[in-house]
Amino acid sequence: MRSRYLLFPLIILAITGLTVSQNPGAKRKKLLAIGEVKGFQHDSVSHALATIEHLGRESGLFDTYIRTDCQLVTKQKIAAGNAKNLGYFDAVLFYTTGELDMDEQQKKDLLSFVHEDGKGFIGVHSAIDTFYKWPEYGEMTGGYFDQHPWGTFDAPVIVERPDFPAMKGFPKAFTTHDEIYQAKDWSRDKVDVLARLDASKLDLNNPRVHRTDKDFAVAWAKNYGKGRVFYSTLGHTDEAWDQKGVQQMYLEAVKWTMGLTDAKIGTHAIPSE
Repeated sequence: MRSRYLLFPLIILAITGLTVSQNPGAKRKKLLAIGEVKGFQHDSVSHALATIEHLGRESGLFDTYIRTDCQLVTKQKIAAGNAKNLGYFDAVLFYTTGELDMDEQQKKDLLSFVHEDGKGFIGVHSAIDTFYKWPEYGEMTGGYFDQHPWGTFDAPVIVERPDFPAMKGFPKAFTTHDEIYQAKDWSRDKVDVLARLDASKLDLNNPRVHRTDKDFAVAWAKNYGKGRVFYSTLGHTDEAWDQKGVQQMYLEAVKWTMGLTDAKIGTHAIPSE
């Protein structure tokens, strides 16, 4: 077993300040975490979803059901005896790639789960490299993947919304070794940008840079109907998931999408620093 797992309880208690014993009567929320891939294989998916499960368990706030298929992403009754459907969950998390095995009814059910039922959706890294043939999915998530011009590198990040719960574990500016996606079909008037790359420190002559506005979001949040959506490009590598700031970001993202915390959502231009 990796030694880093021994650090989970201490790290999680430190970043949440919550334990099961402090609130033993609280009903845990339910998170459905999907790790299905139909394209590029991310080796970090296993560690990522295991980390999310540990975060929920050790905080005492939610239980995580990890699946590598999309069978439970439905509002329809599932024949298997004890199988859950979307009615059982408070949020869905995707660390996915490609055109997943969801039929048209399942797609409608997922959108309704968030938009009409007011539930949550968390997109991790390649979640926006998913369902290109389903434009409503891109509308819900806020955009689609359009290359990662610099690969995995020491990415210079600026936090734009330090007051947002998922950003409170980061300093105003920091560097992280990760793979940052460039987004298309994306704009600031549709999402609340929480963090972005510092364009002044990037090689913008890279031929894979397609955004002429030099705007490369690292994390954003948005309302989708009655529901809440969070996305971050962070989490490409195993090592990223061992970082306290990344762990806290995704823990707080899950809490926010589930309605356990609140934060004002709006849109804004790139702040003048």
